[in-house]
Amino acid sequence: MDGLRWLLLLFGLLVIAGVYFYSRRQKSSLEQGPLQSERVEPKLGADDAPALPDLEDASENPPLAETADARDAPVSTEKVPQKIVTLRLVARDGGSFRGDELILSLRGIGMRHGKFGIFHRYDGNNEDETIFSAASLLEPGSFDLTNIKEQELPGISVFLILPGPVEAAEAFDMMMSAARAVAQALDGELLDESGSTLSIQRERYMREDVIQFEHSIKVA
Repeated sequence: MDGLRWLLLLFGLLVIAGVYFYSRRQKSSLEQGPLQSERVEPKLGADDAPALPDLEDASENPPLAETADARDAPVSTEKVPQKIVTLRLVARDGGSFRGDELILSLRGIGMRHGKFGIFHRYDGNNEDETIFSAASLLEPGSFDLTNIKEQELPGISVFLILPGPVEAAEAFDMMMSAARAVAQALDGELLDESGSTLSIQRERYMREDVIQFEHSIKVA
């Protein structure tokens, strides 16, 4: 009986020791996190998930690796240089133009009232492609067509922004031709951006300047 008691006591001690070490192992596992084999991968949000290529039309969709490369490629922040060329058309001897006559002349050369309340000459019917524009010399520069017949305007500023939808020299020539037509119709005077009378020499210089500008941005 003594031998049996000792055997049962030893067995009980082994069971207690086994339970103790097992509980310590479980506690250690919980503190260390999940095992490597059970590691949970981070999930992308719906907005971050790359679109998978359509397997039925792979010819029109790049492989996923190429999509990732394009997404990770740096985006250029360089801006194309711009140049503004300006003319003024004013009434002679400090006078003014009748608002309705001025508007009719602008419309007669193909300009249309549009963005910012000023007139634009578009490349065709695309209103996103402006060749040159005309603004009133009165602040804020826009034209109020609701009472244009009662208005007296000292003149307009005609300007183009380069680069534009057409070649620089062509855009400049179009603007000059339009400005001359309005000046002739209203017996106005053309001035350069500084307010001096627009001479033939000054006009030639301005034209060469826009050609050189266009050349500089093409070789840059």
